[in-house]
Amino acid sequence: MSFSRKKIELEEGDYYLTPEGYKCFTEQYHLKRGYCCESGCRHCPYGFDPKTNSQSRNK
Repeated sequence: MSFSRKKIELEEGDYYLTPEGYKCFTEQYHLKRGYCCESGCRHCPYGFDPKTNSQSRNK
């Protein structure tokens, strides 16, 4: 799979900081990016399941 990698400017609501200090991207950010990276992201709106390596729903 090949995607064009354009830089997406982060806006309020695109992420939050976890208690460990990591950025966790929200559904808003993933939808703005426009595709599933298949990494099992916590807020994936594309329904990717890393256990089955497939997407269960399309938005």
